[in-house]
Amino acid sequence: MGPWTLFLVLLLSIFEQFHFEATEEKLDIWDPSFCRGGLGVKYPELEVSECLIVPKLLRKKISMVWQAPRIIFSAAHEKRKYVLVMVDPDASANSASAYWLHWLVADIQGASFGKGQIEGTTLTDYRPPTPPRDAGLHRYQFMLFEQPQDANVILTEKEKESRGNWDLDAFLKRVGLGAPVATFQFLTQNYND
Repeated sequence: MGPWTLFLVLLLSIFEQFHFEATEEKLDIWDPSFCRGGLGVKYPELEVSECLIVPKLLRKKISMVWQAPRIIFSAAHEKRKYVLVMVDPDASANSASAYWLHWLVADIQGASFGKGQIEGTTLTDYRPPTPPRDAGLHRYQFMLFEQPQDANVILTEKEKESRGNWDLDAFLKRVGLGAPVATFQFLTQNYND
């Protein structure tokens, strides 16, 4: 390692300790089309509206300290209802269509987004991102669907039993949800890695 390389590595590590915003790595090669529609997520020290990798300095907080984030969607129609889904598609090794369900809220009033809060029916309580050690980066995906007026969005008994191996596609078909109106994701890994 040359002296300039060593200097740059040292400088970057010092800078990382004081300015975590500058270390956010945008996902321009991993699932770039997933983040669309203006959906944003706001944690106490991390507000993101673009796909990114969570900085190492914040990984423990996002996994162990912070509660459910605020969801931002300025394009919401006041009189419509929405369904919010948060999943980890990388947690299940059993099937490519299985997800780990982290959060599910239905009947969200469009007007509540303007107030900066989600007013709806929580079907699955928020569970923070907690990828296992040595598992690498996991994607945490937020999908917002417009809920049809007559849709009765509920979980089956089987879906209530386990968050793991959740079949998102089967759920969407069963309750009659179309394509998401907005999607967002971030990547993080175990804070000890």
